[in-house]
Amino acid sequence: NDDVKEPPTQTMVLTERQRSDLHAGIYEYLLSRGSDYAVAAEAFAAASGVATEDTKDDDKNNNNENGDDKKKTRRSTGGGGPILEKKWTAVPRLQRRVLELERQVATNARLHAHRTGGAADGDRSTNNNMMPGRERRMLPRPPAMHTLQSHSAVVTSVTLHPVYTMAASASEDGKIILWDHESGEYLRTLRGHTNVVTSVDFSPGQGKFLASSSTDLSIKIWDVKEFTCVRTLRGHDHTISCVKFVPPPIGALFLEKQQQKTNTNEATGGGIDPSEAGSKFIVTASRDATVKFWDLETGFCDHTISDHSDWVRCIAVRGAKSMIGGSKGKEQEEQASSSSLALVATSGNDRTIYVYDANDKRTKVCELRGHDHVVEALSFLCSSLLPQKGSAAPSKSSSAASTNSTWDYLASGSRDRTVRLWTVANGGSCLMTFRAHENWVRGVLVHPSGNHIISCGDDRSIRVYDIKSNRCMRTMEDAHPHFVTSLSMHPTLPIMVSGGVDHTVKCWQLD
Repeated sequence: NDDVKEPPTQTMVLTERQRSDLHAGIYEYLLSRGSDYAVAAEAFAAASGVATEDTKDDDKNNNNENGDDKKKTRRSTGGGGPILEKKWTAVPRLQRRVLELERQVATNARLHAHRTGGAADGDRSTNNNMMPGRERRMLPRPPAMHTLQSHSAVVTSVTLHPVYTMAASASEDGKIILWDHESGEYLRTLRGHTNVVTSVDFSPGQGKFLASSSTDLSIKIWDVKEFTCVRTLRGHDHTISCVKFVPPPIGALFLEKQQQKTNTNEATGGGIDPSEAGSKFIVTASRDATVKFWDLETGFCDHTISDHSDWVRCIAVRGAKSMIGGSKGKEQEEQASSSSLALVATSGNDRTIYVYDANDKRTKVCELRGHDHVVEALSFLCSSLLPQKGSAAPSKSSSAASTNSTWDYLASGSRDRTVRLWTVANGGSCLMTFRAHENWVRGVLVHPSGNHIISCGDDRSIRVYDIKSNRCMRTMEDAHPHFVTSLSMHPTLPIMVSGGVDHTVKCWQLD
């Protein structure tokens, strides 16, 4: 018998309050089981010191030094129902909730895998183990995540904030509305224009400012944080169709984290600091057949281009890319030279697309002709407007696809129902034409991957084209119940928004 050892007792790390609640719960459970458990309940109460009805009556007539401790015990046992059963049933409920959250985390990891180079949870190696065909193409798919309703007239333009989950929409009702495209919630209405708002655009970088244009002949710059208009620009003689922030050149001083502002004490005269806006100029297009560049610091028109012969309806801008890497041949040097420029493309009723150097002397880079009707939309590759670094093309002979770099892609949509893909390199040329729409094309985007083009139009559809196979690979019929007027896609987040004549903005998740 001496060799038999009693099993060691396991100590539970419980506070006095937790232990008291546990004892009370067990005692209540035994009582609830009826007379068969009455003896066990009384024995447990005596061993654990749980206050029973008898001890409660005794405590009322007994004033001793332990009164406070007994009150504490009684507080844990009084009322509240079967404590043990509640806690017991809470365990599987919490387990189910944990499983739901784990599934949600896994889903979010897949959705945002592009932030870590295509690997979930920050593990880049997992991308190599993905099954063939399961890589995310980041293309819109129905149904829409959210339908945002607050405008009382046609939505003319939509744009996405470069950092926050914010979208801005402009409308013929004269209002600019800010939305949270992730939750689908209304955020704020910006009022100031007295007529149709034709276009909106967030500033590059941190997106601290929003530019808007209107048929009231004014351009307004809004502080996104304060929701106030900080500057109004005037100078066009007719409807202002479009506004864009001009991409800064490579090596711009104001991009060095306000270095210019820190090293000098020059006053800006109440103007907008380029280091805050991420850009020094904005560019506008107008029905007066001109394109104007505006200095954000002074508020004055810096340059006017009058090459167009009719209404200028649309603008596209592209940031500069510094090409780095080994030796290049003559063809690659020309391509690198075109890619290193920040560009502005314009077009409209005269059907001609003009491409300009966005900085310096705003010289013309090329002219693109081919559409048979009014050009309604232009788009370079969806990307940040800030200068970027890229690898130079290899010196060996390459295919046409690599020669015509995706960085030099420019897409256009027209009332002739076609979408055209151009390259602005080597003087510019048309690469392919898509004829899938059954009505006017009103909006167009070049996918951030450079593999697809997305368009919308008056046939109420949104269409996705594969550049490699030169075909329409996806059609979202009845994307809006009326004409689809505009599109905007985030360069990194899986979100696209569209606006329509039905007064709504729709948010589309990318698969």
